[in-house]
Amino acid sequence: MKTIRLGQIGCGGMGSDLARNASQLEHAKVVAVSDVSEERANALGKELDAEVFLDYDALLAQRDVDAVLIASPPFLHRPMVESAARAGKHIFCEKPMAPYVADCDAMIDAIQTAGVRFQIGHVCRFHATHSKVRELVASGEYGTPTAMLVHRIGGPWGKGHPSWRWERAKCGGILMEVNAHEIDFMRFVCGDVKAVSAVGGKFADSGLDYPDIALVSMQFASGAVGFLHSNHATAIGGYGGRVDLTGGTISFPRIWGGKDDAIEIKPFEGESHRIPMAELKVETPVRAEIRAFVDAILAGRETPITMWDGRAAVEVAEAAYMSIEQGGELVNLPM
Repeated sequence: MKTIRLGQIGCGGMGSDLARNASQLEHAKVVAVSDVSEERANALGKELDAEVFLDYDALLAQRDVDAVLIASPPFLHRPMVESAARAGKHIFCEKPMAPYVADCDAMIDAIQTAGVRFQIGHVCRFHATHSKVRELVASGEYGTPTAMLVHRIGGPWGKGHPSWRWERAKCGGILMEVNAHEIDFMRFVCGDVKAVSAVGGKFADSGLDYPDIALVSMQFASGAVGFLHSNHATAIGGYGGRVDLTGGTISFPRIWGGKDDAIEIKPFEGESHRIPMAELKVETPVRAEIRAFVDAILAGRETPITMWDGRAAVEVAEAAYMSIEQGGELVNLPM
């Protein structure tokens, strides 16, 4: 089997995790790493026996790099993706795709012009909870979705977080930097979103220039409705949700289920049952998403999480911000 030679752009926490998981695949090898921090780049390069670059354009110029894994701050995704596409490299990009839909459209144009493969890092599709909920809904055994509710809430950024996370233009705000995962999960289960309305604002004195609380309502093209509770200003965090369907309800716990957590299923007709989270076995999600990317390159097929999926999550979030600014007005998609 051919080995896909990977270049890692961005050697921080997420970038290092991507590279380490990629290096464990039997058909991939990280041959180069790049970061503006010489210390971070050298450390990861030494660990993976990879060539080190401080300039990502120099990494992209290497002929032995087939594809790149991009894990930089979101506002740098567009220039890095455009440069990688021009260099003819296949691209895996961490979420969010970019802070604005206009950036996503420019990235899509570059990807299509170059004819390279692209995958966005919506890793929740590979988590046990999310993939099982999607499987249960897609089976049709419980009818079709009518409503989906998800909450992911927590406290403000700590002092150790980088400065770019405090600016919407650089990170996309909480709805993109964090909740791109939940938005994509809701689309994964219920399909495309046709309209968005939201209320929220900045409630904590945290220095952010974007809303730290957003209650987002979605109308899906399927006819289902959705609700996302995003809160970055609470003292008690939490994660979970439910999908109501024409034939019953599926309730799910946090991403990483504890020993007593379970997906609960209650049909309108018949007995309820539980699927303990401890019984759900999946490959390490980050490794699974890189495997899917590498497999798509080798097979010459579309990646499972496309540039359009990346754009869609950004569009829903941007529409929610627009609705908040307009006092909760409905924003129709596409924008």
